[in-house]
Amino acid sequence: MRICGVGDNVVDRYPQRGLMYPGGNALNVAVHAARCGAEAAYLGVLGTDEAGRHVRAALDAEGVGTDRVRTADGPNAYATVRLDAEGNRHFAGSDEGVSRFTPDDADLDWLARFDLLHTGDCSGLEHALPRLAGACPVSYDFSDRPWSYAEPLLRHVRHAVFSRPGANDRDALALARAAHRAGPRIVVVTRGGRGALVSRDGVPHLQPVTPAEVVDTLGAGDSFVARLSVALLGGAAVPDAAAQAAAYAAEVCTHEGAFGHPRVFSDPHIAPAR
Repeated sequence: MRICGVGDNVVDRYPQRGLMYPGGNALNVAVHAARCGAEAAYLGVLGTDEAGRHVRAALDAEGVGTDRVRTADGPNAYATVRLDAEGNRHFAGSDEGVSRFTPDDADLDWLARFDLLHTGDCSGLEHALPRLAGACPVSYDFSDRPWSYAEPLLRHVRHAVFSRPGANDRDALALARAAHRAGPRIVVVTRGGRGALVSRDGVPHLQPVTPAEVVDTLGAGDSFVARLSVALLGGAAVPDAAAQAAAYAAEVCTHEGAFGHPRVFSDPHIAPAR
């Protein structure tokens, strides 16, 4: 199967460690899909700075295709991440850099060869979603955005992903039913420690978390989505696919960064904690 991440990439900068890691929702899904056995690619824009070069090197190391990746003169996008004692991440500022773009006709022709593309609210591609959906089935991460944001986009989406930390079963089920009525066949509601709800064609499955010695939760949701997508595209039943995804995401939480590849960074405005 072929999966492409389309849109955002960043370097996640950890001032407490003085390290940066490649990341971003679309890029993370592409990398984890590749690790889970898919033929994966990434379509987006990298900067000409050290961070952009580091992201490209990580993609090459992970075997993710970069045929349609652009490089634009300027800084790569970044996010600043701080960790608490439990390993939970807290974002403390970001910059889009040169990451924003609009897919062109050649991109859409190329995407038609994929089984699924993944993008989301961080990518700024809402305006392009109808054309993307015309080229390839779309997986879209709505994160914690409200229903008013999601509703007009859902008609273009095959797999819809929502983040609702702490939502109870009733609220998660209600959200999934509403999303299905708007169009998607697969609806995922991730809920942090409460686990996830995965619903296909209106039939829900509640998936508990897999226990782990958490080091860093960054990328956990993206890794869950990637493993779930690979399993579902491979023909797995929803309960099996969700269990695989939960186990995979738990393992990801035992490592630093969204998928590793640390690099020392220096920023005169952000000094590493002593």
